[in-house]
Amino acid sequence: MTIRVLPAVGDIDSARALTTLLSQLPDSEPAAPVPDTTALLDTLARLAAESLDELPEVVLVHERIGPVPALDAVRDVVMRFPAVGVVLITADTSTSVLTAAMDSGARGIIGLPLGYDALAERVQAAAAWSLGMRRHLGSGTPELYAGPGGTVVTVTGAKGGVGATVTAVQLALAARASGRTVALLDLDLQSGDVASYLDVQFRRSVADLAGISDINPRVLQDAVYTHDTGLGLLLAPAEGERGEEVTDRAARHVLNALRSRYEVVVVDCGSQMNSATAAAVELADQALLLVTPDVVAVRAAKRMVRMWDRLQIRKAEETLTVVNRFSRGTEIQPSLVERVTGTKVARSAVPASFKELQSVVDAGRLQDLDTRSTVKQALWALAGELGLVAAQESGGRRRKSSSDRGALALRRKGGGDRGAVTLEFAGMFPLLLVVMTILWQCVLYGYTYSLAGNAADEAARAATAAAASGTGAGAACASAGKEHLPASWQDAAITCQQAGDVWKANVTAQVPLFFPGFDAGWQVVGEAGAATEGDAE
Repeated sequence: MTIRVLPAVGDIDSARALTTLLSQLPDSEPAAPVPDTTALLDTLARLAAESLDELPEVVLVHERIGPVPALDAVRDVVMRFPAVGVVLITADTSTSVLTAAMDSGARGIIGLPLGYDALAERVQAAAAWSLGMRRHLGSGTPELYAGPGGTVVTVTGAKGGVGATVTAVQLALAARASGRTVALLDLDLQSGDVASYLDVQFRRSVADLAGISDINPRVLQDAVYTHDTGLGLLLAPAEGERGEEVTDRAARHVLNALRSRYEVVVVDCGSQMNSATAAAVELADQALLLVTPDVVAVRAAKRMVRMWDRLQIRKAEETLTVVNRFSRGTEIQPSLVERVTGTKVARSAVPASFKELQSVVDAGRLQDLDTRSTVKQALWALAGELGLVAAQESGGRRRKSSSDRGALALRRKGGGDRGAVTLEFAGMFPLLLVVMTILWQCVLYGYTYSLAGNAADEAARAATAAAASGTGAGAACASAGKEHLPASWQDAAITCQQAGDVWKANVTAQVPLFFPGFDAGWQVVGEAGAATEGDAE
């Protein structure tokens, strides 16, 4: 049997030494080492998305891995991928370290410097455990294994007041309306407003879980408030100073516990970055950055994205920016936001319609926002874009709530913004048609007037030339005028008369209605004159 091994080593020399030893193990198939914890979780999630069978049997975590501490990385891998055997590589093989590694879920430790025998023994033992666990999970006896667990979506504001909490609540409500189990975590630890938006008073908060290293389902259930909508709410502490108790490690434990129980976990990170929100953004499957179309907010978004990149929390291209309070009249459009921040911009922009929100926000009943609200439609369309909305099946037929139908209808039209464009164009089309018709008629009027003037000028010249040569001036005048008129204007009336030393020509032409040949009774008159020529000597 081939044992697939994924090393997670930040140091290049250590990675080379470990890979060399692994290549010497019988039936071992080492993968390319990953340099940090972010790459480790991303690699495992990508493999799990293809197939659970693609996951390696063994993951080796070096003690100098970063940016997340090694023991926390072990715990993250075990929580998200329980059928993978994780082994810690450390120079400290004391009992306390071994106990801590076991508490985190490791299948053992390997001491430094590395030795062939110790490495082979631990890898084979972890692989055997992994295979047994996969057979057990595949037997159908335990609860179904859902791969990397539920989907985590973080919502962060580029600055205060851009609508992060409203967005987080509506995304959670959209996912819940489609039948999924949803948890809403308020990590805006000093000024969280989820409880106010949903009119909730609950004495438990995320701070109560901060000091618990092993968050079992019973402990989590005691801290989560089940809302009338079916959302599981884990609120920010009522006393803002208690937010300091929620460290990055505590945030990881809480998120992993929520991920293991709920299909969707939406996290309101507020607009202030701290260790807890940084951990949440790093662990998230989708990280949203809320921005409004103004210079201050866009600059703040750019600073936030750069900070995430510097701290190795998240890359710009892995961040989805959502434009809130958007209107087509603003100078800053989504395409500009995308260029400035270097992030992807969501197709669903949220319109500027605060009046729709004011009554439900003041009442603390954001869940009662009208289905016809353009803000709700845009945010639920965003939920569909993120893949948070799932269809409900019953008796082979799909059932959708009225709110869900509105969101799905928006997605079928390609998003609220494109649907609005279509409606606006349809409403303006008759007006555009009328304007174009009037402009075209004006063009025909001017063209007819130009033809009449030119024909009159040529007719007057022909009349003077004919009079000088002694031939019929009137016939020459009419003939020359007709010759310089197009076929559709040949019915024009042409007259010539002499007034003293000047021959005058008048051309009266019909202005066509829309198309040449269709006369509406409108006439234009072109006049011209030419001096008579003296007798030739």
